[in-house]
This record gives sequence, structure tokens and C-alpha cells, in this order.
Amino acid sequence: MIVKNPDQRVVVLVDVQNLYYSARNLYKARVNFRNLLELVLAGRTLTRAIAYVIRADEEKEEEFFEALHAAGFEIKEKKLQIFYGGAKKGDWDIGIAMDAIRLGHKVDSIILISGDGDYQPVVNYLQQALGCLVEVAAFRKTANKQLVEMADDFTNIEDHTHSLLFRK
Repeated sequence: MIVKNPDQRVVVLVDVQNLYYSARNLYKARVNFRNLLELVLAGRTLTRAIAYVIRADEEKEEEFFEALHAAGFEIKEKKLQIFYGGAKKGDWDIGIAMDAIRLGHKVDSIILISGDGDYQPVVNYLQQALGCLVEVAAFRKTANKQLVEMADDFTNIEDHTHSLLFRK
């Protein structure tokens, strides 16, 4: 557990796909991103909040992206890649890692909202090379154990389902 005070400057980086699938698979629900942002900020100074999304050209996406923006997030988007044979790929791992490194010099804490273990090297770099605190918020059941352990603080979304999830 870390000390959180109002003078701390934080950046919030959200791997939207990771949260979407965890909420859907575990709870058949959707995430309330406005409440999630408020929870992880804990009264601190928000420098930037960025939501990384994949655009698959579905009708509902625009409404969802607008809701994310209204909740206080900048939106960074990529198109879903569809390969020969029908395989699909869409992730922001490298983009999120690069933004974390670029922004880590300017803030006291990076809040990574994802349970993806691929972020372990960037978390280690932010902590060791930049002296930046790294907090992780995710569903514990789907979060990588090593990522949770190496984070300076962990917020288990499962402990806040009443305020962070919309049930279908």
C-alpha cells in the first residue's frame, strides 16, 4: 500500500480490451469507466487519462467511445487487424508501454488499468529507472500474478463490483 495525497500527479492508462473481456467473462457486465477513474485517482491530481481502444467498425462503438470521452478519457484508437484466413488481432501493449515511458518522467505515479502480464518489463523500468510509482487496477481473477506482485499498489476491481460494473 502506498500513501496517496492530493499533490501527487498521476497518469491513468487503460487497456480497454483487457477490462472489457474480463468484465464480460467473469460477470457478464460492462465497466463503469467514470467510477473507475474516480476510484483509482483517490483525490489526486490527474495529469492525463488515456483509454486505448480497438475499432472494429461496429455501430455501438461510437457511442461507447463518446461515453469514455465524457468520463474524462482521451481516446487512442487502432483498427482491428484481420489477417488472411480470418485471424484477428487488436492490442495496444507497445503503445501503452511507450506512453508510460514518455509520461513517467512527468508524474509521481502511473496507474495501469490492465492485468496483462506483458506489462511487467515496462513496470520494472518505470520503477527502477524513473523512480515512478506504478499502480495496477484489474480483476484479480484474470490479472497476471507477477504483475500484481510487482505493482506498488493494486486495486482489485472485484472488490468494487457494485460501483464499477453495469450488469447486462
